[in-house]
Amino acid sequence: ALPICAMDVCEALQLLSALAASLLTLVVVIAHVTASKMPNLHCKEEERLFENSSGNKEAFPSIHDPASKELTVVVPSYNEEERLPLMMDEALEYLEKRQAQMSSFTYEVIVVDDGSKDQTSKVAVRYCKQYGSDKVRVLTLVENRGKGGAVRMGVLCSRGEQILMADADGATKFSDLDKVETGLRTLKPWPDQMAIACGSRAHLEKTSIAERSVFRTFLMYGFHFLVWFLCVRGVRDTQCGFKLLTRKAALRTFSSLHIDRWAFDVELLYIAQCLKIPIAEVAVNWTEIEGSKLVPFWSWLQMGRDLLFLRLRYMTGAWRIETSEKTK
Repeated sequence: ALPICAMDVCEALQLLSALAASLLTLVVVIAHVTASKMPNLHCKEEERLFENSSGNKEAFPSIHDPASKELTVVVPSYNEEERLPLMMDEALEYLEKRQAQMSSFTYEVIVVDDGSKDQTSKVAVRYCKQYGSDKVRVLTLVENRGKGGAVRMGVLCSRGEQILMADADGATKFSDLDKVETGLRTLKPWPDQMAIACGSRAHLEKTSIAERSVFRTFLMYGFHFLVWFLCVRGVRDTQCGFKLLTRKAALRTFSSLHIDRWAFDVELLYIAQCLKIPIAEVAVNWTEIEGSKLVPFWSWLQMGRDLLFLRLRYMTGAWRIETSEKTK
């Protein structure tokens, strides 16, 4: 009887192995077939224009043009009419103070309204009128693209020598720009003028675990493992929305970026590591702000799927990274 049982177990294991292999093959095929071959860099005609402080329409420049500002701040915003003013007040107060202390410092803030259903664009335009459209510009997307798509569209029409991504909720203290700038400088000399400094909340992990439910902590660790196992190693916090890139690094990474939603940060850093762009991770001050658009379970599930598909699509050649800079 024992040999027969052993044979049954072996047959069951073989069957399970075959099913697992078939399932993996199916997932790989689905990931490859459903992949959009090219990044979504297309913008509608009305998205090419911004309203200046006089109320007239002007065309946005291109990241392919030479830089004309020292810093661009890109603020992706979706239904942020309530939280945006606090962030903009803090950011502009800091930037204006720095400019007063150092007259050579120049900046612009691009608020990207990601197809909001509230008055986000109107709120942002008020800052354009107050500070002038040379300093504050509003890019209103016709349809919601997702955070990654919104950041990419803002980056691609920026004028800064360095480009900062900053969330509209103001969760990261804007004065921590000093810290990520220092992190960027520590990476010099920058290969091909490319480098990235990521704000990080990893040092706050123990406190956040104490405040989170067991389920959310499990989701967090599961996501961190998938990021490490599938995509990016050496960066503990890929998801902090406070990242500073050199203009060249922004051009190369965002031109290859495919993911439009929450997992775009991971693809951004994956591309950077593939291109051997140096990355610094810098601890920043961070406070959880009410009104998050992230729905814990479903957002983590979507990000997990995106991470798996990201890896499979690059492995199978459905997605490719441009290894040389494209001309305009």
